[in-house]
Amino acid sequence: MTTVGLIGLGAMGSGMAQSLRRAGHSVQVFDVRREVAEAFTHAGGTAHDTLASLGAACDVVVSVVVNAAQTESVLFGDGTTPGCAASMKPGSVFVMCSTVDPNWSVALETRLEAMGLRYVDAPISGGAAKAASGQMTMMTAGKPEAYALAEPFLNAMAAKVYKLGDSAGAGSKVKIINQLLAGVHIAAAAEAMALGLREGVDADALYEVITHSAGNSWMFENRMAHVLAADYTPLSAVDIFVKDLGIVLDMARASKFPLPLSSTAHQMFMQASTAGFAKEDDSAVIKIFPGIELPKGKA
Repeated sequence: MTTVGLIGLGAMGSGMAQSLRRAGHSVQVFDVRREVAEAFTHAGGTAHDTLASLGAACDVVVSVVVNAAQTESVLFGDGTTPGCAASMKPGSVFVMCSTVDPNWSVALETRLEAMGLRYVDAPISGGAAKAASGQMTMMTAGKPEAYALAEPFLNAMAAKVYKLGDSAGAGSKVKIINQLLAGVHIAAAAEAMALGLREGVDADALYEVITHSAGNSWMFENRMAHVLAADYTPLSAVDIFVKDLGIVLDMARASKFPLPLSSTAHQMFMQASTAGFAKEDDSAVIKIFPGIELPKGKA
């Protein structure tokens, strides 16, 4: 029986692990917060004290960490604690779900193949709620041998598993383009709401009209609800888009491709981050606009 492990029980990873368990899989987990991993296992599954232990126990390892640097640490260790790659059995599959530079993902596939391991480039989208319900989207690329082992687990975690290529990079490129749109849409939504507030329009009425008009976007509907509630609890933080739009611009810069809207949105998120809102919900980008009074939420 093929065994699966998941590393990183954060907002997305915890839901993905629940989806795997709901599909009948015995899930092995690791999180740097030992108590979080232990809490997951109360309803079944196994928590590992080390990445090396998890790697040795699993045929497929799914990594749901923040970025490329954390993924490197998960795989190859941090200089003091070993990662999971050295203990994974030859032919095992590593599934990488972070948003990263596509060129880094290509290089990682080569590095893992040299160790006898298989790789699926598999960034994710949809948010914590869809991760928990198994309804998120995965943008994947990998060799057929890697899919053969990993596919049942991918299908358990996501409603849509797009196969975008037979080698790493294509999944990450599509995710980066998705993040371009997500970041620009949040920035545009914040700008529109800020203008409405500046002009004295009732914020709730503006939200109601826009969400039923042609100017609506998924990001306006979702993120401006956070602004109306004055709830900047970070479901996705400002600094996530500092990072992701930075990767967007790096990818385009390599081929000298202009991205004027992405560049402006990136500057807006960096301004919000520098102003002290780095760890707040990405809708807090609205706080960079001067001369407006933001909603205070319902008492």
